[in-house]
Amino acid sequence: MLEASAAITFAGNPLDRASEKRKDEDWLAAQWRSPDSLILPLWRTRPFVIEQGGKTILGLMRPGLTDALAASAPPPVFLGLEGDSAVFAVDLSDGPDPAKGGPLAGLGRFQDLRAAAMSLSAADSAIAAQAKAIVDWHDRHRFCAQCGAPSQPKSAGWSRLCTNPGCAAEHFPRTDPVVIMLATRGERCLLGRQPKFPPGFYSALAGFVEPGESVEEAVRREVKEEAGIAVGRVHYFAAQPWPFPSSLMIGCFAEAESEAITVDGEELDDARWFDKAECAAALDGRNPALALPPPLAIAHHLVRAWVES
Repeated sequence: MLEASAAITFAGNPLDRASEKRKDEDWLAAQWRSPDSLILPLWRTRPFVIEQGGKTILGLMRPGLTDALAASAPPPVFLGLEGDSAVFAVDLSDGPDPAKGGPLAGLGRFQDLRAAAMSLSAADSAIAAQAKAIVDWHDRHRFCAQCGAPSQPKSAGWSRLCTNPGCAAEHFPRTDPVVIMLATRGERCLLGRQPKFPPGFYSALAGFVEPGESVEEAVRREVKEEAGIAVGRVHYFAAQPWPFPSSLMIGCFAEAESEAITVDGEELDDARWFDKAECAAALDGRNPALALPPPLAIAHHLVRAWVES
């Protein structure tokens, strides 16, 4: 069984989510005021980061500094516990960049999560991913999907309740499952490229799992649809939370049963078989003809695990 040789980015969140505390409003209110609590500000889904000792770290603030900003923001989301300290996320998007004026000015910056994850520790990246995904969900689900009335946050930010008394539907965050697979045949693997990719860049094939479909069935369907390749056995590899906006990348290896490629022309504009030597050189930056995803992406780990097997 092939396994990841390094941690998957955005996985391994160290927080105790303490879901049993989400409906304890008195406890939550006390934690929000506690000097031991930590608050992660986000602006337009970008986490706040600071430079400390030559390293980029997550900009977790103590209560007080963000009070004036949070007063006009949506209710905070309780992310969990770090030891005995409660950790909250607060969305400060309803105004100009708070890092360019106000109490956060000069302390740090709001940075796109993809870029921030290149410098943050694995733990900080995972916490930031959790915060981004849930804040983004609230922004995209302000109205009830059942009747269209406004909805409001409940359970410390982990659900939304329709404000229409005749409906009162409760909505919960959803994660979209996505299969991402490396199809292999002997000593070669199948990689494809989308039209938006830069020249020479190839990656593993991927697609959303459809209703009424298993992971294995989704892998076989996507490879067949996109590249015309029949797939037999499917092996699970690892999963990656992917908060763009809220997906779970389910990494798999797939045993190809055919070789002739027929590109669909929609999802992919090219697909090719590459051998291990080509991929190994690309991973090490020694193959100018082939660029592969960086370690941020689970596709990188799929290729590396196969090359090193």
